[in-house]
Amino acid sequence: MLKRIIERSGRIVFFGGAGVSTASGIPDFRSGKGLYAKSFGDLSPEMILSKSFFFLHPETFFDFYRAYMLHPDARPNETHRVLYQWEKRDILRGVVTQNIDGLHKLAGNRRVYEIHGSVHENACMDCGASYPMEAILRSTGIPRCVKCGGVIKPSVVLYGEAPDKYVCIGACREISNADTLIVAGTSLSVEPAASFLEYFQGKNLVVINREPTPADKKAALVLHENVEEVMRGFLEDK
Repeated sequence: MLKRIIERSGRIVFFGGAGVSTASGIPDFRSGKGLYAKSFGDLSPEMILSKSFFFLHPETFFDFYRAYMLHPDARPNETHRVLYQWEKRDILRGVVTQNIDGLHKLAGNRRVYEIHGSVHENACMDCGASYPMEAILRSTGIPRCVKCGGVIKPSVVLYGEAPDKYVCIGACREISNADTLIVAGTSLSVEPAASFLEYFQGKNLVVINREPTPADKKAALVLHENVEEVMRGFLEDK
């Protein structure tokens, strides 16, 4: 049925979460083996990855960030490759992702809306100088700008921060214009991203996620399966 939906679609938007990148070796957050299931003493990952913790305990923040949020060896998997092929065919109008790993862009996609930012974008909080992910990886303690000595902050949305307004506007615009919306690898438990689905007015809402989601009851098709296994069937160059 999914194949038939794709064949009849002209404006697909893909809305993805952490489950899209697990096949690339990046752990998810909320599964039994995810990051949030690990113990960090009295601190939770949500606390460490918050705006207030970043300003109060920056050295601890960066120790955690380097150890658990950066995956320099990760490469696009089959889901990313399929989405790139669909964009080249001009049937995929946009990728809205909650992931910060940058793998969609690495796969070649250009119509990407990174709601929570990207680990590949970092900037000095004082002079605004830009730095790649490698600058954070090579640093120790608190990364400092070589130009002015200011703190280099990752351009990722921390808990307590609002996502970029223009990225959100673009994502919601694409969703509202889509005839098919594929929601994959996300529990839809993080706001405001989860509310973006309310903008969808098209015909086919497809949900691909191992566990049930709040969107299941509204979907034309629900597949409680692994995202990559489902998407693998659409690869044009197996």
